[in-house]
Amino acid sequence: MSDMPWLTHYDKGVPQKIEYPKAPLFHFLEESARKYPDRACTIFKGAVVTYKEMNAITDSIAAALVDMGVKKGDRVGIFMPNTPQFVMAYFGILKAGGVVVATNPLYTPPEIEHQASDAGIEVMFVMTNFYKTIKKAQPNTKIKKLIVTNLKEALPPLLRVLFTLAKEKKGGFRIEGGLAEGEVWMQDLIAKYKDAPRPALEIGPDDTALFQYSGGTTGVSKGAVAMHRNVVANTLQIKNWMSGLDEGKEVVLMGIPLFHVYGMVAGMNFAMASGASMAMVPNVRDLKDVLDTITKYKATIFPGVPALYNGINNHPDVKAGKFNLSSIKACISGSAPLMRETKEEFERLTGGKVFEGYGLSEAPTATHCNPMNGVNKTGSIGMPLPDVDIKVISLDDGETELPMGEIGEIAVHGPQVMKGYHNMPTETANTLRKLKDGKTWLFTGDIARMDEDGYFYIVDRKKELIKPGGFQVWPREVEEALAAYPKVLEAGVAGIPDPYRGETVKAWIVLKPGETATEEELKAFCKERLAPYKVPTHYEFRSELPKTTVGKILRRELVRQHKEAEAK
Repeated sequence: MSDMPWLTHYDKGVPQKIEYPKAPLFHFLEESARKYPDRACTIFKGAVVTYKEMNAITDSIAAALVDMGVKKGDRVGIFMPNTPQFVMAYFGILKAGGVVVATNPLYTPPEIEHQASDAGIEVMFVMTNFYKTIKKAQPNTKIKKLIVTNLKEALPPLLRVLFTLAKEKKGGFRIEGGLAEGEVWMQDLIAKYKDAPRPALEIGPDDTALFQYSGGTTGVSKGAVAMHRNVVANTLQIKNWMSGLDEGKEVVLMGIPLFHVYGMVAGMNFAMASGASMAMVPNVRDLKDVLDTITKYKATIFPGVPALYNGINNHPDVKAGKFNLSSIKACISGSAPLMRETKEEFERLTGGKVFEGYGLSEAPTATHCNPMNGVNKTGSIGMPLPDVDIKVISLDDGETELPMGEIGEIAVHGPQVMKGYHNMPTETANTLRKLKDGKTWLFTGDIARMDEDGYFYIVDRKKELIKPGGFQVWPREVEEALAAYPKVLEAGVAGIPDPYRGETVKAWIVLKPGETATEEELKAFCKERLAPYKVPTHYEFRSELPKTTVGKILRRELVRQHKEAEAK
């Protein structure tokens, strides 16, 4: 879009171009520790870690990792929820020259095995309640060392005392029999390397910072490789987009999972770059905790997903006026379409602004956003962020740029675009393509159009990714799990509209001749093999499935038939 019509619609104070520091990602932490040493970096159940303390702790972890044999470019895993320890591990890994591979703690052993093996992880940080899961996966991976932490280590003294043996056992936080050989407590490492300086390593903008596993544009989960400069750029794009905020004074409600690039970049790294405090919520489904945290710590910035805002809108205690949410100023909404009713009701409750954005793991999170103060158009993902150029490319030839209003695939060019996929040259070449202008463009697989003001609207997905509540579910993976059930002949899986999650997973099942099965037994079978959000919530038994002439199941036809039946 050579004339970039969106630039004239930017909010006042949002720059069209940004000067990016030639510095590694942890530069944000070091700068905030210098400028705001006594400011809370993380707040967790009342326990505060200041920026000065966080900087020192991550130096200690980096020194420990180097002594453990982690070399520059080695991939190190994190398997834990939103806690101060996640932040410590993340920046400690980066300061050691390592590459962060954050894995969803809801994953089952087979899912962990794939990521850990593909990335070549040998060292992994894990919280004790997920220790057993990692131990089950470990024999089929290269993981040699576990750095283990308990939730109670992050709690204030009184809560730590109340976190009794019984509670530890009940929540699965206690490791019976102690740690195995090659395992160490995170708090012991931090104590051992207290006051150790950050390792003297040359870590520059072109060094790798993250492997973010994504469905990408086909069904196999693959590692999107982000360099330090990609993540630094995206962090500053988001920071500059949210103009008018008070540096060193904001509080970010950190509920979006940190293992996801959205929470990682638009939440944690944005906070680091802004000297903001992060009020940590380990389980965002616990709405009472979310509401208590907002109220107690006066959260001002709240990155979230529509289902979360909708849940708060409809919470009985919120409706009864028991919570004061007026501290909230700004909420970026991502991962699923934002309904007008959800936006308007949340803004009425809080007095803050909710504005929808769009992004993907390959960039590493955001490329578009509606303005914070300007016009938010219903159904639009907003405008490209500073320094981002967008083309809408013809679906017929994959290279012709289409004019305003026409529908094609979104292609992105910008400083946040990944280096490529780890060990997948063909996938990388299909996704990162040079066009006639000589630039390399990220082909997103999403189909969209642009209006006369430079606002973009997602029309459909070229890829058949399902996004329940913002999570990524690939139909093929669920179909394979169902096909492993002895009574199932074949299965088709697709996303259907869901008023709460945006989308949910539905399975259409054909049983083998003479077999009978129930929804409950299929659900139980899937739960053993798939993360909870991947397990289908709806099942329909059929005698046959619609297919192409070459026998490929027509998932879109199944969705069309479902919608047709719903409309009757």
